[in-house]
Amino acid sequence: MAADLARSPYWPWILLAAATVGTYLWRGLGVAFAGRLRLDSPLFQWFTCVTYAMLAALVARVIVLPVGILAETPLAFRLVAAAAGMAVMLWRRGGLLPGLAAGTGLLILLSAMVADHHRATLW
Repeated sequence: MAADLARSPYWPWILLAAATVGTYLWRGLGVAFAGRLRLDSPLFQWFTCVTYAMLAALVARVIVLPVGILAETPLAFRLVAAAAGMAVMLWRRGGLLPGLAAGTGLLILLSAMVADHHRATLW
């Protein structure tokens, strides 16, 4: 039965319909229950804490154990850029975009300086 269904030309459409129902069912339930939630309840505060902890862990992993081209930059550069971005964000009192721009710009600048130094020593 499942193998016959998998060979059906309608299989991608069935998957698309199932994914659509799965996505919009949860969104609809979220809209239906959003007005009934108390944002100051202990359960909601726990969800908020878990969300922030997961985000902090993800950022720490990107900084300490990056993959891809970011792994080619020294750890000290990533830490300095992250600290500079955080400092600018705190200085601007929650200015996420200036903090992100400062950290990214500093990381690009430091990486470019090291690349120029390596290029100059090779020639």
